[in-house]
Amino acid sequence: MDKAYNHTTESELYKRWENSGAFTPNDSKKAFSIIMPPPNANDPLHVGHAMFIAIEDILVRFHRMKGESVEWLPGTDHAGIETQFVYEKKLAKDNKSRFDFDRETLYKNIWDYVEMNSGVAMTQMKRLGASADWGRYKFTLDPAVVSFVCETFQKLHNDKLVYRAEKLVNYCPHCGTAYSELEVDHEERTDKLYHIDYPLTDGTGVITVATTRPETLFGDVAVAVNPTDKRYTALIGKKVKLPLTNREIEIIADEGVDTAFGTGAVKITPAHDPFDWSVVEKNKEKFDLLETVNKHTVIGINGKMTANAGKDYENLSVFKAREKVVAELDLEKNAKPHIHNVGICYRCKRVIEPLPLPQFFVSVAPLTKPVLEALDKKDVVIHGTGREAILRTWLTNLRDWNVSRQIVWGIRMPVWHNVEGHETEVSVNFIDAKGKQHKGLLRDLYAEGFDLEAIATGLQQIIVPIVSNVPFVVQTEKPSEEGTWIQETDTFDTWFSSGQWPVVTLKTGNAGDFEKFYPTSVMETAYEILPFWVMRMLMLGMYLTGNVPFKDVYLHGLVRDGQGRKMSKSVGNVVNPIDLVEKYGADALRMALVMGSTPGQDKSVGEPTIKGMRNLSNKIWNATRFLKEFSGEQPENAELKTWTLKVVRQTTEHLDKLRVGQASEYLYGEFWHGYCDKWIEEAKKGSVGTSQMEEVLLVFLKLLHPFMPFVTERCYQEIFSQKESDLLITAAWPTV
Repeated sequence: MDKAYNHTTESELYKRWENSGAFTPNDSKKAFSIIMPPPNANDPLHVGHAMFIAIEDILVRFHRMKGESVEWLPGTDHAGIETQFVYEKKLAKDNKSRFDFDRETLYKNIWDYVEMNSGVAMTQMKRLGASADWGRYKFTLDPAVVSFVCETFQKLHNDKLVYRAEKLVNYCPHCGTAYSELEVDHEERTDKLYHIDYPLTDGTGVITVATTRPETLFGDVAVAVNPTDKRYTALIGKKVKLPLTNREIEIIADEGVDTAFGTGAVKITPAHDPFDWSVVEKNKEKFDLLETVNKHTVIGINGKMTANAGKDYENLSVFKAREKVVAELDLEKNAKPHIHNVGICYRCKRVIEPLPLPQFFVSVAPLTKPVLEALDKKDVVIHGTGREAILRTWLTNLRDWNVSRQIVWGIRMPVWHNVEGHETEVSVNFIDAKGKQHKGLLRDLYAEGFDLEAIATGLQQIIVPIVSNVPFVVQTEKPSEEGTWIQETDTFDTWFSSGQWPVVTLKTGNAGDFEKFYPTSVMETAYEILPFWVMRMLMLGMYLTGNVPFKDVYLHGLVRDGQGRKMSKSVGNVVNPIDLVEKYGADALRMALVMGSTPGQDKSVGEPTIKGMRNLSNKIWNATRFLKEFSGEQPENAELKTWTLKVVRQTTEHLDKLRVGQASEYLYGEFWHGYCDKWIEEAKKGSVGTSQMEEVLLVFLKLLHPFMPFVTERCYQEIFSQKESDLLITAAWPTV
């Protein structure tokens, strides 16, 4: 044996494992399965990915050595808006944008871009030692997966759990799409609180409203006060003149108005504020909600003021319009600093606009109830202190799920609109054969000489107002019935497809896989996506199968730097796991990540920790080298035998109960301080013989193998491969 362990041989060992067929399930009736959280197909791995690979690989290697039929199904995610966002930045460098392409061309371009980089994640997972079943690999845009996801939507629609409605949604004008409430970040900001005088039409004075958004006053439909506020009781029912316009609006009462905020009087702009929307919705005798909203929408999906704001403001950006209103009404003199939380896009970090848009929603109440019951019955167990309570809170308070996304890169909704007879209401954006973009009502585009075939060929987006009552059907193929059918251009929220991941991967896989491996044994993922992904997998998994998609949920925490700081590019403390693998070996990184980790808790990992685990690799190597050269025959040492059995029992119990961090810490101590510091020294003194020391080393190589597979396999090959299984990865787990 070489004097020092050389980790550069890891890739050779991995090829040997992969070629041996060890990663595929055996015929055992006892199954253990994990569906891998799919990383972005287009991105290299970060240290958080390395954490989930380490934990999951430990569990699958452990259960494989126990003789179970183990399935660790890998996959990658198309990552919807995230991938399109990255691709659009690439386009911007070439002075282009998504608006220069029809949707089919843009989709193909992004597909080619992703395919060019798609092998990166898989290659890096293999570098980390992931013993996944690569023959069953899935991608979220595989044709079979796409078909299954669309059929799920059709089933939800048939079960009356899908509806189309115009609601205020979280919209990012920069990314050009709506988001669900889960995908909006919030940031504390200091803005200005402006005071605007609204003159009473009877000439008796003014009512002063406080707002951070004076630019939306063109969309005001009322001023609201609390009915208990004595300052304004006499004004309820009176009318005021809307500044900068000739429009009159009424002062109304609403108990939701906070008397302590600003002046206690607020402007009601239903098209651009959720509270204001709810006020108008409650006052049905005064307002027709959708008609009122559509007439008073003053910000468009491009983030600019619409014609409803008047010709002096039309096409101004929101912030330019704010500056103009402030200047025209001389509002700066009474403005005060105001600290509040602002919704921002989780991708581009720009301010989210609440906008009224027709979208498809999933009714969540019938889906969350079975999940709460499963949690009550412990059909699924959440590992991570306090995380089950967080999940229950989301399940109890979740609003209906907006699954529409106004992007190209994703699974297109299987929805068909029959626009025949609605040409004066339905509008489209499309690119003609010469590459020129056109926008407008179908009627006007037909009048310009374009036919439906030309529009469909270059289609970018179709906009079908709710109030137009355009009929639509939900089905995977174009309807055969008579009509002018155009497919919806929105795609599914990425979480809608990945929310079906445990079901769809097994249902579209090998024959018998679903029956054997569902429900899966463990879902291991980061705690920050508990509401984004885990909750939705539980909802959709139970809806589709009547059973939970997994029995245990292991939530690992964030990986922080050695000083406990969150890794970020701005701080400059982001680490590349593959760089660390090349420097110290995959075993060292894996062990450093899991050592002493606890579900639901963040873990600090610095380079000194990884160096320490590289030292453990050398310790295992040196112990093997000592045994290979050692010779000494002594009777069996009873104390060593008892101690070894205790180590096997304790390690097995830790792993059976998903205590991965405790198992790694325990093994580290017992091997280093027990086997090496004590028993090797005892062997040198003649207190224990070669055969027993080899037996115990073999036990430790097996126990350590799930954690540090490469060095243990190398050491196994040096002494034991001719005596037992050809490979340590397929050797039997020690038993008590």
